Amino acid sequence: REGMRFTDAHSPSSVCTPTRYSVLTGRYAWRSWLKNWVVQQNHPLLIDTERLTMGKVFQNAGYTTGCVGKWHLGWGTELDTSFNGEVKPGPLEVGFDSFFGVPFSHNSGKKLQVYMRDRSIVNLKPGLDYDSDEAMKATVRKLEDTAIELSKEAVAFVGKNRDKPFFLFYPTTNIHFPLTPNSRFFGSTKAGVYGEFVVEFDWAVGELLAALDRHGLADNTIVVLSSDNGARPHEDLNSHPCNGPWRGTKRQIYEGGHRVPLIVRWPGKIKKGSVSDEVVCLTDFFATFAATLEQPVPASAGEDSYDLSDVLLGRSYERPLRQATVHHSVSGQFAIRKGEWKLIEGGGDGDFPWNSKGKKDVKTKRPDRDPNTGKWTKMDYFRLDHDGNFQLYNLGIDPKEKDNLADQRPEIVEELHSLLNHYRASGRSLPLEQVDGVND
Repeated sequence: REGMRFTDAHSPSSVCTPTRYSVLTGRYAWRSWLKNWVVQQNHPLLIDTERLTMGKVFQNAGYTTGCVGKWHLGWGTELDTSFNGEVKPGPLEVGFDSFFGVPFSHNSGKKLQVYMRDRSIVNLKPGLDYDSDEAMKATVRKLEDTAIELSKEAVAFVGKNRDKPFFLFYPTTNIHFPLTPNSRFFGSTKAGVYGEFVVEFDWAVGELLAALDRHGLADNTIVVLSSDNGARPHEDLNSHPCNGPWRGTKRQIYEGGHRVPLIVRWPGKIKKGSVSDEVVCLTDFFATFAATLEQPVPASAGEDSYDLSDVLLGRSYERPLRQATVHHSVSGQFAIRKGEWKLIEGGGDGDFPWNSKGKKDVKTKRPDRDPNTGKWTKMDYFRLDHDGNFQLYNLGIDPKEKDNLADQRPEIVEELHSLLNHYRASGRSLPLEQVDGVND
């Protein structure tokens, strides 16, 4: 009611780490060393510290920047970085003045089921190894209290910086499994524990918005609300269809894996109660904020980010805004969307090869783990080769992706596959003529 709702918004990946990499860099994560899946607990920082990030764009414009929540983008420079003492590079090296939150995912093992502030584990006593039993007695966080603790920090960040411009990146641990709502939310919904976790998330958003109101900042603050990916399957939802009518789920290449909710509020700038059917991607907020701040973006940054300002501000523009959008699944399967047409490279749903049905013939390489430690020994866990098949859907008439038209429309397959290959080979999907200064 207070801003713009998007009906055709997409995360660049159907899982969390690559999506948030793309949000912060304006670049598809598969262009980095992370070709599939997500960062693991012994992995180095995924973002190159020399790269221009969203946080650095805000810093260059004089903003104080903070990240509160789930990081899960790696730490340090090598496999098996030690978490004793200060750990860097991390959030503070890629555009944030402060960090408080979970170093990896909500479902991390107990050794790193901790909070970190800036570069250090909270409550880790000097001289103790972070993964020792004695250290973990003081450092392990309570899962059911995580959302509340993160909310307190986010609200405190707003209060501390209320008299100066700020940027807060707030990737919450809700609604990532395990489902651990605080007891205060028990019985708040008929959708089971999943619903309670959603209600807790809604509460946390409300706390942040209330802080903006309390400090008189609401009318001068842009708020963006979205999701890393589609809903996870196999939850007890009491028949609640989290992904709506869309085929597929989190991890998969179908719409249910990457079509996400998106709401943007900017009082006085974005029309209240407005709705946009424009195809947009979360990578686009890098270029959008840079344009809003009048900050230059060189050709070496934001390679897959389109400026959404015309859409958000209700200005006339030439549609479609994006030439095309690339989708990516957990296993590394690609799809490309142009207009109403969506081409999926390969058969199947793009889920983990050892989880999906009908994937016995897919050439895959399972993750390598050290048999003694159980840790990942490589950063490229497995390979999903293109099996020579294609899936082509016209989302305008077949939004549920039921009718594969690849055999009937080979010219569309050829056009979209050629464009996808061009995007992969050229290192960018944003045309160079749209980059600041290229044609000056």
